[in-house]
Amino acid sequence: MTSAVGGSRVVIVMGVSSSGKSTVGPRLAERLGVPFLEGDDLHPAANRAKMASGQPLDDADRVPWLAALTEWIRATAAGGHGGVATCSALKRAYRDQFRRTGADLWFIHLALARDVAAERIARRRGHFMPPQLLDSQYEILDPLEADEPGVTIDASGDREQVLAQALRAAAELPR
Repeated sequence: MTSAVGGSRVVIVMGVSSSGKSTVGPRLAERLGVPFLEGDDLHPAANRAKMASGQPLDDADRVPWLAALTEWIRATAAGGHGGVATCSALKRAYRDQFRRTGADLWFIHLALARDVAAERIARRRGHFMPPQLLDSQYEILDPLEADEPGVTIDASGDREQVLAQALRAAAELPR
């Protein structure tokens, strides 16, 4: 995943809760032979507790999480080996913050219709993100725009189909 420009490419697998980030991200990293980061692991305990209680995070809550992700992106790119991370990256402003690291950064947006996401999240067990917070994610979601480096993939198919699309997208990324 070394880029022709210098440094290393970092791929962020983004989307709302239940879009398949935690399934696609590690498998993509494994196939690409690069380190993987589950972005949710960087949430402070207070953030997890707030979400588990049914309260959506606000931008102030996200500051330490975004800072930790930004630092991981910077360090990973500087390390010369690239990487894959999962992160909701719902707002353009968050993605802009990541891009300001100067890393060769690409986004794979796993897009999912709200009704499909609601069905998936209702079946999920043992996750800190309760179903009632899904609407809050769609309310702030800024889909990838044409001037952002990345691709949007329909995540409504089965996991293997979505992974195959993500692998094709990663293979086709400009160097």
